[in-house]
Amino acid sequence: MMMLLKAFLVGGALCALGQIIIDRTGLTPARILSGYVVAGVILSALGLYQPLADFAGAGASVPLTGFGHLLAKGVRKAVAEDGALGVLTGGLTSSAAGVTAAVLFGMLCAILFRAKAKR
Repeated sequence: MMMLLKAFLVGGALCALGQIIIDRTGLTPARILSGYVVAGVILSALGLYQPLADFAGAGASVPLTGFGHLLAKGVRKAVAEDGALGVLTGGLTSSAAGVTAAVLFGMLCAILFRAKAKR
């Protein structure tokens, strides 16, 4: 039960921070989301994101900062195994399952449901 509470609090804090940034700045949601991915990469490179992910579980790995962390971990591992070529392949290899699932479920929703024009 405590793990669920930690995940809820950390994930909620990340979402609340994004909402505050939307409300207080002129940044578009797309820029904020891109910033979250970059923040995840930077925090992972500094060694700060893994302890947060260990503490909060899905509360830290599901938001976009977790995607940035996943990319950074993949690149780090691929560079250790393959050298400089790992810079190009590591992020894609580590995130392939998540990206594939997103594309598959998006396509499934597009097949099952019809989009309606806004009025």
